[in-house]
Amino acid sequence: MILLYTTEKSGAVFIRTDQLDGETDWKLRKAIAVTQTKQPCEGIINLDGLIVANPPNDLIYDFKGYFQQGRDSVNAQREALSLENTLWSNTVLASSGYILGQVVYTGKETRTKMNARDPTTKFGKLDLELNRLSKLLFVFMIILSFGIVALDEFRGNWLIKFFRFILLLCSIIPISLRVNLDMAKVYYSVCIYKDTEIEGTIPRNSTIPEELGRI
Repeated sequence: MILLYTTEKSGAVFIRTDQLDGETDWKLRKAIAVTQTKQPCEGIINLDGLIVANPPNDLIYDFKGYFQQGRDSVNAQREALSLENTLWSNTVLASSGYILGQVVYTGKETRTKMNARDPTTKFGKLDLELNRLSKLLFVFMIILSFGIVALDEFRGNWLIKFFRFILLLCSIIPISLRVNLDMAKVYYSVCIYKDTEIEGTIPRNSTIPEELGRI
């Protein structure tokens, strides 16, 4: 939102943005000069003016716009707005007192929402290599089954024979290797948790403990 008024006489406040960008230092924000001098502050609600802002985007360090007092675009007073006049969602007011502001972005248009990404499942390189090997073996199994049927010159109901050979050769794909690998990963996690040389280490994900050996 756009900062319109603050109880600080200087018209400036400090905010924390650690929940937005991870930075713990306080940042300075300034109220619009016209609305800051409005007394009493409740009169801002009835103020004849408008705010023009750039379209929603995911740039948390960029904002352009202006505040216009009055609807007449010819004689109206304008004040340029920048990042110093904004307070994004998920920021915390560090100064005392209270503020008044005008919301300009809501819902999916907020910087927080536009920078959010769908969570992805973590995969280690070992899992990716095993998946790649399984795909190659699956293709090899299909080709081998088709080759056996072709050598038999497609006699009889060859489609049934084709699927029969697929069932017979499905042991090529190492399903047991996947199960053994998952059990080994759980064992690795337990060993990490009980290791006295790295006391306090808590493995929170049992799917990628072997990646520690690749760092």
